[in-house]
Amino acid sequence: MKREINGVNLNVLEQGSGPLTLVFLHYFGGSALEWQVVMSRLSGNYRCLAMDLRGCGDSDAPASGYSVEDMADDVAGLLKAVSVQKFVLIGHSMSGKVALQLAARQPDGLRKVLLVSPSPPRPEPIPDKDRREMLETHGQRSAAEQTFAKITVRPVSDVVKEQIIADNLRTSAAAWNAWLTLGSKEDIVDQVVAINVPIAIIVGAEDKALSPDVQPELTTPYLKNVTIDTVDGVGHLLPWETPDELSNFIRKKITD
Repeated sequence: MKREINGVNLNVLEQGSGPLTLVFLHYFGGSALEWQVVMSRLSGNYRCLAMDLRGCGDSDAPASGYSVEDMADDVAGLLKAVSVQKFVLIGHSMSGKVALQLAARQPDGLRKVLLVSPSPPRPEPIPDKDRREMLETHGQRSAAEQTFAKITVRPVSDVVKEQIIADNLRTSAAAWNAWLTLGSKEDIVDQVVAINVPIAIIVGAEDKALSPDVQPELTTPYLKNVTIDTVDGVGHLLPWETPDELSNFIRKKITD
């Protein structure tokens, strides 16, 4: 379904029902589709919502409005529009930073924050050479294929591989450039110290996009009541690579 939030038509996937809503946010260069399998595992007990952030997937791509705060505003707007009351924020990579930004506002109804290989509240440590290359080659299939090879470790089906590549290629230039030049460099440490709900992080041990070392160095020192779990033999895309283990992690942390 499409929802107009803050003047932008955002694409939203929804499954299941229940008093607790799980709100799923995707990685840089991805879309809500990465959460389909995980949502199917959890929708028997929970209402599950996954949104394409502005400029990504099937959402509209305005020329501006791609700061971490802007994206958090969109999530907040969606929660209000679809009458979410009790919820858990689940952010992956780029949107982990968005989830932290929103949680720092202490929104009514937020119960927990679950982060999958999150971009840290400090500026993300992307080498300048890699930033330049990603900016210069976006939209090229060969570059998207190279990214796929870098960010996945466990085998996925040909259909999933093509979806990951397609999501990369259909990310708008505005969203792509804004994250690499601005959003990933934002420092929101002064805000995240206000988060007052439990936080659980899960990472792939072989993540080459955001090394597991990033979390204890640049994320957990600024958070209270936080845990980290590691999954062996997995890269950056846990929702695609290991949906069953990730679903079990989410279920466990919700009920802890």
